[in-house]
Amino acid sequence: MDQPSAKLRAAALIATVLALLAISVPFVWDHELDAEPAVGMLSPVASHASDAAPAAMSDEEQSSGACLADAKPAKLDFTMKDLAGKPVSLTSYKGKVILLNFWATWCGPCKAEIPGFVELQERYKNDLIVVGYSVDDEAPKAKAFADEYKINYPILLGEGREDVQDAYGPIWGIPASFIISRDGKVCKKHLGIAPKAVFEREIKALL
Repeated sequence: MDQPSAKLRAAALIATVLALLAISVPFVWDHELDAEPAVGMLSPVASHASDAAPAAMSDEEQSSGACLADAKPAKLDFTMKDLAGKPVSLTSYKGKVILLNFWATWCGPCKAEIPGFVELQERYKNDLIVVGYSVDDEAPKAKAFADEYKINYPILLGEGREDVQDAYGPIWGIPASFIISRDGKVCKKHLGIAPKAVFEREIKALL
């Protein structure tokens, strides 16, 4: 697919503008910061937690990063091509904690998250698999990008497949990331950019 879908490109553009504004007012985003950004500041659909926690949960329980008791099963029965053209099924990653990241080479906020994902993949490589789902990039462009950013985790090509996006959606903008437990449950979701420290806390809680 030569061009990204209009709704994803528009949402990513808005997210980029908001991120730049946030940086200019004296907010400096640091992916090492052990706190989540203000909801809505960096993305028009920013949400950095799983579905609303029950009111009875304590603050400690809500911030622990553990999977909620009512977490829904992740839809992993999709097969896509990797950068080498080899078909890869998401179910092949079950058994590890999965960080499924919807992104694109044209998405500014997506690029900001990638160095953190590279570090997390290296640090927890025995128990974690980061999966980059490129929503509409063709293989040559995605591969050049992966080489430039020294991406050490698999990149799968969505090539405009709405069925995968719908399975985890609705996804109105990217980046969008989902933390999936070893037994295949969607424990956390991030619709919008989030610091590496937030992802790391949630991953460690599931190891």
